[in-house]
Amino acid sequence: MKNKRTQELKKIRDQVWNLSNSPLYEYRQKNNCYPVIGEGSHFAKIVFIGEAPGRNEAETGKPFCGAAGKILDELLEFVNIKRKNVYITNIIKDRPPGNRDPLPKEIKIYSPFLIKQLEIIKPEIIATLGRFSMEFIMKAYKLENKLQKISLLHGQVFETKASWGKIKVIPFYHPAVVLYNSNQLTLLKNDFQALK
Repeated sequence: MKNKRTQELKKIRDQVWNLSNSPLYEYRQKNNCYPVIGEGSHFAKIVFIGEAPGRNEAETGKPFCGAAGKILDELLEFVNIKRKNVYITNIIKDRPPGNRDPLPKEIKIYSPFLIKQLEIIKPEIIATLGRFSMEFIMKAYKLENKLQKISLLHGQVFETKASWGKIKVIPFYHPAVVLYNSNQLTLLKNDFQALK
């Protein structure tokens, strides 16, 4: 069983590596970057989904390894969750130039890989980080009628169904908000209590 999930996730990794029809592929090649597929437990109860890799992530191939990643680690520690027990990924697997927002066509190209990752891991909780992943996941799992601004939904728990059973979707602000406003750390810590 363990091997099967790992093999399936490796297939996704290989497909993303060779995704030459992506508008971000050329940028990745030119800048000698890695795609960022995801990391963590293949049996995670919680999957965190960000929007797209930043510079540190694209240089290492690891998700959330820069400044926002340190904040995510702090938040996980705060609620006694070990990073190795969760799975962390993004909707977009390649870095958009200059860390700009992902474009709709990029979301369209990369999101099937994310959906497949979720179907392999079968999490109980999908924790979205930032508005792009919140909007995408809420639409993908039949919660679009609940969609509002992230400022109104952060930290709330939504129950819905996935192909593997019942799941909870919890939207969070992206940890990077703390880099621009340190007061947001308390807010995020409060929101992360929902994961307990």
